[in-house]
Amino acid sequence: MPDAPSAGAVSSGPAPLQVVSPAPPPDLEVSDRPARRRFSGEYKLWVLGQAEASAGLGELGALLRREGLYSLHLTTWRRQRELGSLAALSPKKRGRPGVPPSSLARRVAELERGNTRLIHRLQQAETIIAVQKTWSWAVGPPGTMKLSYHHGAPCARQRRRELVPRVRKKIDVGASGTPHCCL
Repeated sequence: MPDAPSAGAVSSGPAPLQVVSPAPPPDLEVSDRPARRRFSGEYKLWVLGQAEASAGLGELGALLRREGLYSLHLTTWRRQRELGSLAALSPKKRGRPGVPPSSLARRVAELERGNTRLIHRLQQAETIIAVQKTWSWAVGPPGTMKLSYHHGAPCARQRRRELVPRVRKKIDVGASGTPHCCL
């Protein structure tokens, strides 16, 4: 039977559909300033070797077009090669040279950080001591809590009523509910 389909061509049902996600659109953003091209020393030497090896008519131009270079590149690189160093052929870092920090400068910075930390701890301790002094004045010495005046001096309860607003001004309660002492 020549007209009968082969067993491999007959399928049991429709072929399943495959969903193919579209390719993301290309980035058409153009930067304000084009990126500066940098050439390694090895690449410069390779191009100079290729340029000197090109003997035929138009080979040098073809090399420059293929590599996207100008004849000024070759002139500059030849001059750099004549100076005699591969370092002269490698790209130089632009901008002001950085000064390496000396061990003395590192030590000064370390001491300044420690000094700042200790000043902060001292301020906290002074605030705590000031609040404790103020609170001890309000409460009075142990055993002096009386409801009336004792020998003409206000009792502890009266002193507390006068002092609580002052202590609340010194202790600032933040949004988290924890008190932050400040002078």
